[in-house]
Amino acid sequence: MEQRKENVMGTKPIRSLLPGMAFPIMLSMLVQALYNVVDSIFVAMLSENALASVNLVFPVQNLMVAVAVGTATGINALLSRRLGQKDRAVAENGVFITLATWLVFAAAGAVGSGWFLGLFTSVPEIAAGGEVYMRIVTVLGGGCFLQITFERILQSTGKTVYQMASQMAGAVINIILDPIMIFGLLGFPAMGVAGAALATVIGQWCGAALGVAINHVKNHEIRLRVKGFRPCWHTIGVIYRVGLPSIVMQSLSSVMVFGMNKILITFTETAVNVFGVYYKLQSFVFMPVFGVTNALVPIVGYNYGARKKQRITDAVRVATVMALAIMAAGTLVFELGAGPLLGLFNASPAMHAMGEPAFRIIALSFLPAAVGIVMSSVFQALGEGLISLVMSATRQLVFLLPLAFLLAKFSGLAAVWASIPLAEVVGFALALLFYRHIYNHKIAHIETVQFD
Repeated sequence: MEQRKENVMGTKPIRSLLPGMAFPIMLSMLVQALYNVVDSIFVAMLSENALASVNLVFPVQNLMVAVAVGTATGINALLSRRLGQKDRAVAENGVFITLATWLVFAAAGAVGSGWFLGLFTSVPEIAAGGEVYMRIVTVLGGGCFLQITFERILQSTGKTVYQMASQMAGAVINIILDPIMIFGLLGFPAMGVAGAALATVIGQWCGAALGVAINHVKNHEIRLRVKGFRPCWHTIGVIYRVGLPSIVMQSLSSVMVFGMNKILITFTETAVNVFGVYYKLQSFVFMPVFGVTNALVPIVGYNYGARKKQRITDAVRVATVMALAIMAAGTLVFELGAGPLLGLFNASPAMHAMGEPAFRIIALSFLPAAVGIVMSSVFQALGEGLISLVMSATRQLVFLLPLAFLLAKFSGLAAVWASIPLAEVVGFALALLFYRHIYNHKIAHIETVQFD
C-alpha cells in the first residue's frame, strides 16, 4: 500500500494528483469552518451586543484549536513513525497531554473570564454574555481537544474518511442545537449566549465520542490502555518538539485577532463585530486554500526526496493557480455581496454602513494572501518551517498590528481596514523573496543537494 502511494506521488500527473488529494481535505476544512460561523449567525439574532460577546471570546477559542491541532500534529507525526513497532505509548501519552491541556484552559477560563472581558469592554451586557460564553467553552471544552486528537490518530493510520465523519457529526449537531438552545425550542429554556456555547461544546463532545468509537472499532493498530498507564516524559517531550512550532504558528492568528479587537474597540463595539463577522466568513475562502496546501506538502516533500525538480515546480504552479482561483472567487463574493453577507448576521443599518466598505477593502488582501499561503507550505515541505514562522510573524505581528494601531490613532477606522491588505502585500513580497532563496539553494540544483 505504501509503495503504491509513493508511485502515485511520483508519477501521476500533477494536474490531476493535486486536486484529487486536495478535495477531501477542502471539504473537511469547510465543515470545520462551520463551527466559527453558526454560533454567530444565531447569536446575532439576539442583539449586536450578544454578537460582540461571542466575537470578543473568539481569539480564546481560536487559541484552543491552535494548541489542540499543534499537539495533535506532534502526536500524529510520532505515532506514524512508531506504528510498525506497535508502540501504544504514543497514543496513550497523547491522550494524556490532550486532557492535561484542556484542564489548563478550563482553569484559566473558570477564574479569568471576567478579567479577559474586562480588557475590552465595560458594557454590562457584552461583558456578562462574553464571560458566560467563555467560561462554558473553556471549562467544558474537552470535546474540542479530544475530537482533534482522535481525528489525527485516525489520520496517522490512513483512515481519513472516518476523520471527516467525526467532524461532520460535531458540526451538524452544533447547527441543530443552536436555535433550540439559544431561543428555547422543543421545550428547552431560552438560554441566549449560554445556549450557543453549550451547543458548541455538545457538538464537540459528540464528535469526540464518535472519534473514540471509530478508533475502537476500526483502528485495530492502536489500543488505548488506561490500566497501568504512566506518563512517559520522553515521549511527551518528543511530541512537543514536533508540535510546538505548529502551536506557535497557529497561535499567531489568535494574537492578531486579540490585538485587532483591542484596537477596534476604541472606536465602537460595532467595529469589533464587523471584524469578527469578516474573520469568520473569510474562513470559507481560506479553508479551501489550506486544503490545497495540505495536499501540496506531501507531494513536494516526496518529489524533493526523489529529486524530481520538474514535479516540484509543477506542483507549486498548479497549487498557486488553484489558490488564486479560489481567492479570486472569494474576492468577488466579498466585493459584490458585502451587504447580503452582513445580512446573515442580522446587521443593523449602522453595522451595514461600517461593514460593507470594510469588507470591500479587506477583500483586496485575498489574492496576495494566496501566494503567501502556498509558499509557506512549500517551505514546510522542504524542511524550512522556521521561514514560514518568520514570514507569518512578520506579517501579522511586526507589520499588521503596529500599522493598524498607528492608523487608528492618526487616520481613523477606514485606514485600519486598509492595514490588512497592506500587510498581505508585505507577506506576498516576503514569500517571493524567500521562495527565490529556497529555489536557488534547494531546488535549482537538486541533484547535488545533500539531504539530512
